Amino acid sequence: MMLDHLIQELDVREQKGLTRRLRRMDEIKEKGAILFSSNNYLGLAEDAEMKACAAEAILRFGTGSTGSRLTTGNSTLHEELEQQLASFKGKEAAILFSSGYLANIGTISALMGKDDVIFSDSLNHASIIDGCRLSRAETIIYKHVDMEDLEKKLKENPAARHKLIVTDGVFSMDGNIAPLPRIVEIAEAYGAWVMVDDAHATGVLGSNGAGTAEHFGLTNRVHLCMGTMSKSIGAEGGYVAADHVFIEYLRNNARSFIFQTALSPGVIAAASAGIRLIQQQPWRREKLIEQASLFRQGLKKLGFELVEGTTPIIAVVIGDAQQAVDFSKRLEEAGLFAPAIRPPTVPIGTSRIRVTLTASHQAQDLDFALHCFENIGKEMRFIP
Repeated sequence: MMLDHLIQELDVREQKGLTRRLRRMDEIKEKGAILFSSNNYLGLAEDAEMKACAAEAILRFGTGSTGSRLTTGNSTLHEELEQQLASFKGKEAAILFSSGYLANIGTISALMGKDDVIFSDSLNHASIIDGCRLSRAETIIYKHVDMEDLEKKLKENPAARHKLIVTDGVFSMDGNIAPLPRIVEIAEAYGAWVMVDDAHATGVLGSNGAGTAEHFGLTNRVHLCMGTMSKSIGAEGGYVAADHVFIEYLRNNARSFIFQTALSPGVIAAASAGIRLIQQQPWRREKLIEQASLFRQGLKKLGFELVEGTTPIIAVVIGDAQQAVDFSKRLEEAGLFAPAIRPPTVPIGTSRIRVTLTASHQAQDLDFALHCFENIGKEMRFIP
């Protein structure tokens, strides 16, 4: 049969514990399980003001944008949000994409070409990897947050037309922060652009929640700040903030901008409200970081192996993929939803439970989660 090889590959995935299946979050919530896996870090996706702003925009402008930004899809809402993002990120201008994935593949593939070289961290997000592939530039992978390896590889490639160092600001599966000060120093020494994917850092890091560059005081030395509005901001979509010339170039060359349908009015209005609330309500961010520290300490005290970090992404390393799946199932049975993360999302042998905290979690939720991890960890003999 023509489909035999597909069936065989699916069978192999099932045997290795790597099959992926969709889960309905509404059903999980109805069962009373507490979510410890959401990227809604500040709890804004359910905020009443966010909902009201989205509803008002829908009533005024309709449910859809009706086309790409360059045909019939542009509006005052889009342009105002771009200005708001640029100001928030401390840049001259910004450009919206319909998702963070589209922002990365569109930006990297537009700016870099066959005579250029991209230097990419080995644990960068899949959208960065795909952007590099689409660009047709030579892509050189440096060891994860290894600055000696990055500098060595830049030294070995002095003749490239353009050089781009691209990194996650906060790595989505490990929760650690890129060593941006050293990346910027190396980039300036070797004439490279720096692009930071702040999907998981926006709203979490920085004195105003603007992300990794603000966190390190490097806003003016990072060329391209990419991010999403689907995590801390509580809405949907992606963006890049940079100098005017970068944004004008992307507007004219990024295929995932030119040929995408523009974000809908409700989404745009919610994102605008989210950015405003991030700046007006620092207590959300402060609570989140404090809870992350306490929960990490609790897991370490129990004896779990964690990836080192300070963000609300906490990787509890299990190792074997099937054991990680089993651990996750037991957590759900106990009333805690935190899915297993397996290859190819993470390297073989590092399957994990990826816990993410949000500002909506209360102290009793953290206590309950630690209790679940302790009981299951002992039952499965991961901790003494």
